[in-house]
Amino acid sequence: MMRLERLRADHADALLEFERENRGYFARSVSDRGDAYFARFASRHRALLAEQDAGLCHFHVLVDDRGELAGRVNLVDIEEGVAELGYRIGERAAGRGVATAGVEEVCRLAVSAYRLSALTAVTTLDNPASRAVLARNGFTVVEHISIDGRSGVRLQRRLVAT
Repeated sequence: MMRLERLRADHADALLEFERENRGYFARSVSDRGDAYFARFASRHRALLAEQDAGLCHFHVLVDDRGELAGRVNLVDIEEGVAELGYRIGERAAGRGVATAGVEEVCRLAVSAYRLSALTAVTTLDNPASRAVLARNGFTVVEHISIDGRSGVRLQRRLVAT
């Protein structure tokens, strides 16, 4: 069972460990964050929390039953009721429905807590797992794009309060 938590200052150590542990795994499907990301992690974490406090973004972590960080699901670049969804699930949790459940929960929060009207997401065509997670959560393709020289798609989901 996973628990979605809003990013806090005390998540910093676990988040840094999660990113280090999964760096190679993530680099197989998305661009590597680079060494500077890790060297400046503490200041970057504080900056993300400041953005979140200002309402510009909403960051979340997925925590497993043992209290270990298994992933993250974020809403960034909020403008006029629309945000971009991004997520990373660690290798140990991959393929177990964690991404689908995390995205589903963030979509609920996007409507109920953050009052957003739509979400967008991007993924490459060679990432079928990500495309499946987004499709299961009601995202549809709105545009074909290039992401770091790879073929990709931009997807969108309209949000409706229930």
